[in-house]
Amino acid sequence: MTTTATSFPDIFSRPVVDGLITRIDRITPESRQLWGKMSAAQMLAHCSKPYDALYDAAYQAKYPPHTGVMRFLLKLFVKPTVVGPKPYKRDTRTAPSYVVTEERDLRTERNKLVGYLNTVQTAGRSTYEGKMSYSFGPLTADEWNVLFYKHLDHHLRQFGV
Repeated sequence: MTTTATSFPDIFSRPVVDGLITRIDRITPESRQLWGKMSAAQMLAHCSKPYDALYDAAYQAKYPPHTGVMRFLLKLFVKPTVVGPKPYKRDTRTAPSYVVTEERDLRTERNKLVGYLNTVQTAGRSTYEGKMSYSFGPLTADEWNVLFYKHLDHHLRQFGV
C-alpha cells in the first residue's frame, strides 16, 4: 500500500482508492454504526461533503468559503486535528455544513462518493498541491491526502468496514 510522508495511505494512488471502494461496497442499508447517529446512507453523504466543498457549485453557493478571522481561527484550532496524524475521536462534532440529517438513498450516495474518489485519484497529487480549502485556505497535497483519507477511514470504521 502506498503511504505519504504523514503515514496515511495515499488517496492519490489507484490501489488505495480501490481498497476504499471495496470497503464502501461492503456498506448496506442494514449496516449499523458502532457510534454516532447517522444511518449508512447519511454517513456516505457526509463523507462526500469535503468533495462537495471543492466540486459542487450548489454547495459552494450555499456555504461560501470561510475568510478573515473565521479562517484564521479554523486554521489555528481545527486544521491541526483535521490534517494531523492523530485519529479522530468518536462522536467528534462536525461542521454545520457537513451535517446530514435527512434520509438519503444508499446507492446514490455510494455512487457519488466513489465518483469523487475516482476524480481525486485521476486528477493526481499535483492537482491538490496548494489547492484552496473551504475552511483552511491553501493546503499541501499531503494535507489533502490526510483530510480525505482520515475522514473517510474514520467513518468506514464507524460502520465496521
